[in-house]
Amino acid sequence: MSTFDMAEHPHRRYNPLNGEWVLVSPHRAKRPWQGQEEDVNKHERPEYDPSCYLCPTNERANGEKNPNYQSTYVFDNDFGALQESTPEGTFSKGGLLKAESERGICKVICFSPRHDLTLPDMEIKEIRKVVDLWQQEYEELGKLDFINHVQIFENKGQVMGCSNPHPHGQIWAQSSVPEGPAKETEQQEKYYQEHQRSLLADYLQLELEEKTRIIFENEHFVVLVPFWAVWPFETMIISKRHIQDITQMTDDEKDAYAEAIKQITMAYDKVFNVSFPYSAGLHQRPTDGKEHAGWHFHMHFLPPLLRSASVKKFMVGYELLGDPQRDITAETTAEQLRSLI
Repeated sequence: MSTFDMAEHPHRRYNPLNGEWVLVSPHRAKRPWQGQEEDVNKHERPEYDPSCYLCPTNERANGEKNPNYQSTYVFDNDFGALQESTPEGTFSKGGLLKAESERGICKVICFSPRHDLTLPDMEIKEIRKVVDLWQQEYEELGKLDFINHVQIFENKGQVMGCSNPHPHGQIWAQSSVPEGPAKETEQQEKYYQEHQRSLLADYLQLELEEKTRIIFENEHFVVLVPFWAVWPFETMIISKRHIQDITQMTDDEKDAYAEAIKQITMAYDKVFNVSFPYSAGLHQRPTDGKEHAGWHFHMHFLPPLLRSASVKKFMVGYELLGDPQRDITAETTAEQLRSLI
């Protein structure tokens, strides 16, 4: 029997952040592609669009008018999935049918007044202003007594459900901790209690030793394809210093974080020479008043593209019923993205 080789043979990889597994099938990446192909939309956008709900001075769908903002701009989402006024309440029947009210606040953050820009098009100093606003909103929302988790994220591109191409992200702040961050909280706290060290700090040390999955690093942050990546071009930005949330970043760290965002998003756009769609989000400790000493700040990028600008990865069949699965190894993806920095 041949010797096991992760670059050739099917295997499972463990994700210590959530305790789940992903099936990797590298031999399948060699098969010919006979699947769906689509035309790529490459329409150029103007600097200002009078019909855009997010451009400065324009009227939004609810009738309110945006100010003539010159940098970043944040406002309460006109159609938020969560509402601050939601009353407390529960429903239960037979121990199997359960529901409970969920109170929260949803906000929209415009990254720039220019309609034609995305994060990779912006200067580092402009991205730094976005980071500053993320920091401010996380701190202010997290201080509210009914907010126990603040999720900052961006959906980029129509394929990710983005309803407006103007560069923007969202914040959903709520009274419960969502399942994804809750799993990361449990795993990181358990590791910290056992080792008195951050799980991601120890993981990052291993990655810096191997270097096979590193895409970019500066003095304060590392961009890499995680060993357990599910999506073909999935990446993470991890702080070198063990901090629990964005409020603990120094000015130098915020500059370095902005640079890391700039570098990975620019590399993404070069992969298939298209404005690369993704969902991205900051993961940091819950705002429930607990210390969460094991939490380590990081950011996920989860893009859907697979083989070209028009061929997307879908979770289907076995992935919906069993475990996530990927064909291209994390090492192959990292090599490709690293070459584009």
